[in-house]
Amino acid sequence: MTFARTCAVALVGVEGVPVEVQAGLEPGVAAFSLVGLADKSLTESRDRVRAAVVNSGAAWPQKKLTVGLSPASVPKFGSGFDLAVACAVLAAAERIDPRVIADVMMIGELSLDGRVRPVRGVLPAVLTAAEAGYRQVVVPEGAVAEAALVPDVAVLGVRSLRQLIALLADEPVPEEPAEPEPALTGPGFDGWGVLTAGSVGAPAVAESPPDLGDVSGQSLARRALEVAAAGRHHLLLKGAPGAGKTMLAERLPGLLPPLSRKESLEVSAVHSVSGALSASRPLIDRPPYCAPHHSASMAALVGGGSGTPRPGAISLAHHGVLFVDEAAEMSGQALDALRQPLESGCVVVARAAGVVRMPARVLLVMATNPCPCGRFGSPLGDCDCLPGTVRRYQARLSGPLLDRVDLRVSVEPVSRAELVAPGGGESTARVAGRVLAARHRAAERLAGTPWGTNSEVPGHALRSRWAPTPGALARAEQDMDRGLLTARGLDRVLRVAWTIADLVGHDRPTAEDVDAALELRTGVRRGAGVAGSPA
Repeated sequence: MTFARTCAVALVGVEGVPVEVQAGLEPGVAAFSLVGLADKSLTESRDRVRAAVVNSGAAWPQKKLTVGLSPASVPKFGSGFDLAVACAVLAAAERIDPRVIADVMMIGELSLDGRVRPVRGVLPAVLTAAEAGYRQVVVPEGAVAEAALVPDVAVLGVRSLRQLIALLADEPVPEEPAEPEPALTGPGFDGWGVLTAGSVGAPAVAESPPDLGDVSGQSLARRALEVAAAGRHHLLLKGAPGAGKTMLAERLPGLLPPLSRKESLEVSAVHSVSGALSASRPLIDRPPYCAPHHSASMAALVGGGSGTPRPGAISLAHHGVLFVDEAAEMSGQALDALRQPLESGCVVVARAAGVVRMPARVLLVMATNPCPCGRFGSPLGDCDCLPGTVRRYQARLSGPLLDRVDLRVSVEPVSRAELVAPGGGESTARVAGRVLAARHRAAERLAGTPWGTNSEVPGHALRSRWAPTPGALARAEQDMDRGLLTARGLDRVLRVAWTIADLVGHDRPTAEDVDAALELRTGVRRGAGVAGSPA
């Protein structure tokens, strides 16, 4: 029996598992068996690989052929195994030296004419290869920039199987025409003009995000945006239609610090798996902004779907902003599915075939009207809704979900004087500078801990290791005694107070900082309030 092996990667969510692709030839009736828990699309690779090999000028072995994918217990799907299967078969047939491909990771789909086409998830696959100790990777030519983001890995990009055979056999490499440019590219498309299934509310990563200086008035809401960005606190914007809720949310990503190298790779890996990674910009270095439509299903929001689970909007917004507009119009079941990821920073999708874990550490921003007509409590006009209708509409946002939202701000309509006033408010760059300084203060304080921002610190650590000034929690404790705050709510008020202290330069939260945090959570003015910018 002639035997050869090479390597590929099976993706489970955004995590990869190295797979050894083994090919064995033995005397008998010509047949091709593929074993190793392969799905339908991978089983079809038998016909694709055979046609690609023949059309590349190589002879197909007329023997009993068995291709095994090990470990057999890991589910395998997709067309990304085609290249590895073809090379293993050719090495078993002694067309190429089996030793040359034994320690090479191969990722790519084969066309019937032998062209090598891109697949989803190249970046996480190469990251898996690097972690497993592989130092040579073969990918489609169009995915070289994406694969090259992983350090200490030699990346070879090929246009066709014919080219790869020549390279492995140390023969002259034939010229191949480049693939034509796809008609549609960019976030939400798979690189070939097809809108991907996982691109609902595809994230936008703009080079020049909208400027906060365009917002007129809204001093309290602007302050809430600054606090949310500095501590990564979840935010609810509530107000009449046209008050500027969406305009404010769109400017929040510009206040966030740039992603670190590690965070950039994590975000890019999620987008690669979903098919929303731009070929012209394979590394995402700015926080993404994802705004799914309010009709999005639970699977589109948190991930899942039939068959192989795909990342949802909350994973596409990893390390960025997830904006849920018209939150009260969204399915209550879909919204409540956000509760666990907001606490844990990840989504765990359980299916009969296994469990998939996807990252989901986001800054959630929700916007909603106060009632169906949008005028309840607004100076713009009388509300036409019945009291019961208003209560039912506001109850669509469940208590457990709202308990996880640190900041709840009423966005009042802008007056004519504010709208026409010259100069406008502070620019994004100026506010982002204060946010970055506050993040640095928090990072120095939390150095040596598993937490990076104030919103991640558990309550017991805040009450013991980083306690506020004596008596600072008096009003918050009174609210808890009256049932206005839960234990989780008290912890979140303390986290926001630490963020406010970092913004104004206090060593520890004072009573004024805690009162400001209470106002941002409850909407009830305490003391001097939080309007305006920090000193």
